[in-house]
Amino acid sequence: MEYRNLDNSDLNISVITFGAWAAGGWMWGGTNRHDAVQAIKASYDLGVTSIDTAPVYGQGLSEEIVGEAIKEYPRDKLQILTKYGLRWDTTEGTFYFNSIDNEGRPVNTYKLASKDSIIKECEDSLRRLGTDYIDLYQIHWADPATPIQETMEAVDQLIKDGKIKYAGVCNYEVSQMEEAEKYISLVSNQVPYNMLDRQIEKELVPYCIKNNKSILAYSPLQRGLLTGKMKPGHPFADDDHRKDVHYFNDENIKRVNAFLNNVKPLADEKKATLGQLVIRWTLAQPGITIALVGARNTKQAVQNAKAADVLLNESEIKFINDKLAKLVLV
Repeated sequence: MEYRNLDNSDLNISVITFGAWAAGGWMWGGTNRHDAVQAIKASYDLGVTSIDTAPVYGQGLSEEIVGEAIKEYPRDKLQILTKYGLRWDTTEGTFYFNSIDNEGRPVNTYKLASKDSIIKECEDSLRRLGTDYIDLYQIHWADPATPIQETMEAVDQLIKDGKIKYAGVCNYEVSQMEEAEKYISLVSNQVPYNMLDRQIEKELVPYCIKNNKSILAYSPLQRGLLTGKMKPGHPFADDDHRKDVHYFNDENIKRVNAFLNNVKPLADEKKATLGQLVIRWTLAQPGITIALVGARNTKQAVQNAKAADVLLNESEIKFINDKLAKLVLV
């Protein structure tokens, strides 16, 4: 496994970080708790020491699963990343969207990053995770109703109290990061980034490189699409969020698979899966520190972790980029 330092911190994060959204089941068609726990353990055995989760993933279930999986490991050998700012257990804040939970019950999600809410969320996360501190605490989505100053001052207090070590953000624009930096030192921004979604390259990547902020790339496999395992007509469960996302319409699945077939000879040469090749390409992009990759079982977890063993030189990255430039989605 390869490890990279989060800028302005003493955290060395595994380049393959276990993303625990799917492990919580919510919006992924449910979960198998035993399989999810075993996936995290299998990842750890291969050097994946960093785990990213959030309270809203399964309405607490993902954090509980992470807590169960890590309880036998030395805490100082792990980096626990979690979030705050999305609530399902209150009607305070700004309504975000509705969904259904793992039992099929309606769930309304609200953006709320007020001081009192953050303090409560942190205590709840510590309890579910079975730990007394969080390595990286990240706002999940910006709360339009709460001043960034109030949010960041609350997080800064949690740092002073020893409840968290470092502050990060997720899905923040450059202007929001600049505002937050007036009140706290951020180490990272967690944002979507993959071969099919490269919007951050225009503004966010240059800003983070210039200001020594790490980028944690989530959805590097575009939620499974870039593995090459999906075919047109893929059967999504009713509560699987991907069924209504344009990337997953039949025509786009067809076009993405055609691109993947074009780069498969390189994957074969590396004795790697397409997914592993895609993850390593992601890690090779300017400004990208680590890739958050989800797994629902041990087999997926092992494949993800071994992506760190794939090495790409400049000409191989150019080969992939040349093929990627010809891919146009509808």
